[in-house]
Amino acid sequence: MRCFVPFAVDTPKSRLAPVLTPGERQSLATAMLVDVLDALATAGYTPTVLSTAPITDDRVTDRAAVTVDDRALTAAVNARLAEGTPTLIVMADLPLVEPADIQQLVDSEADISMAPGLGGGTNGLVVRDARFRVDYHGASYLDHRQAAAELGATIETVDSRRLTTDIDEPEDLAEVLIHGTGMAYDWLVDAGFELDTTSGRVGIQRDE
Repeated sequence: MRCFVPFAVDTPKSRLAPVLTPGERQSLATAMLVDVLDALATAGYTPTVLSTAPITDDRVTDRAAVTVDDRALTAAVNARLAEGTPTLIVMADLPLVEPADIQQLVDSEADISMAPGLGGGTNGLVVRDARFRVDYHGASYLDHRQAAAELGATIETVDSRRLTTDIDEPEDLAEVLIHGTGMAYDWLVDAGFELDTTSGRVGIQRDE
């Protein structure tokens, strides 16, 4: 099964702006991408990064092929699905994902298997029905379930905390510091981030 990891090179992770500069956001986004690529490789898949612009970072290019498609995410992914080949799509901001999570998603025998994100997005997707198309706007997990049902395709939702945990908001960084072991975790530690346990919910703080 072929595998794509969509990645936005320019101005990634804008919602992390309160705690990270543009350059830091790009650096952290790349670290998370590498964690995802490592999980896929260990699970036995050869991923292609579907990138909005060329990537020169050898941490990425040593791990995966890079295909440039500057269209929006939905259009870029649908162009690949239109080719009719069974496809695994994993988002690039899942630094906690492990090979077993990938395999759980692929092992489903459903026409469409998906792993939702906490905010209603679709973090992982396996498409075996050539008629299916994605729409990543809004609560895409619900939209994808409806689209698959309208096609009469079989559907399975994969319940995985690590696939569910995407990194979009500053508070999400605490999850990486608690559970992470890869490059994104190392990046946060090197950047001076640590857990803040002084309030009711564990958060983050930065040693400047």
